[in-house]
Amino acid sequence: MATTKFILLGGGEHARVVLDCLLSNGENVVALFDPKYTDHLFGVPQRGEYDPQTEPDAAAIIAIGDNATRKRVASRTKHTFANAFHTSVIFSQHATLGTGNMLLHGAIVQAQTTIGNHVIINTGAQVDHDCVVMDYVHLAPGAILCGNVHVGEGAFVGAGATIIPGKKIGAWSTIGAGAVVVDDIPDYAVAVGNPAKVIKFNKP
Repeated sequence: MATTKFILLGGGEHARVVLDCLLSNGENVVALFDPKYTDHLFGVPQRGEYDPQTEPDAAAIIAIGDNATRKRVASRTKHTFANAFHTSVIFSQHATLGTGNMLLHGAIVQAQTTIGNHVIINTGAQVDHDCVVMDYVHLAPGAILCGNVHVGEGAFVGAGATIIPGKKIGAWSTIGAGAVVVDDIPDYAVAVGNPAKVIKFNKP
């Protein structure tokens, strides 16, 4: 039985999945905050702009898929943070987890892995042993990190991408959907293909 109240910051497409995750776990979600929405989502009121005085004892999750936006919203959120953790997730008792994370339907995290804060491990994503996943990373549906992979802050690993063992994914880099990463990827790089090649750099 749920003992914690939750609020979500975000009301768009990613928020729908996070809200579904929490509701399917029987959690008590009392409000969503997003300036674009003022109706209801799955029966939960959408209250527009974030108000730190609303439900001050609730735990917050930033249900926004874009990593930079999630970091920006986290910096001004006054509520304490909690994790969204679907019951179908397999999470090793020997892995560690920060706060504000979203581990969604069917995700797997293996032993000796460290997950930072405000990370999205999306539907069916797999993180094998001894990986380090830094803050604000998003592993898209079906992404696979093999053993001992390091993913820097704010990186995005696209749907179905595979990172072979021991590689480093730079901070705020982007790995395209379906890419196979066989070399380290620098900070801010965009890499696509099999094997993945850097095609450009995003501005810091």
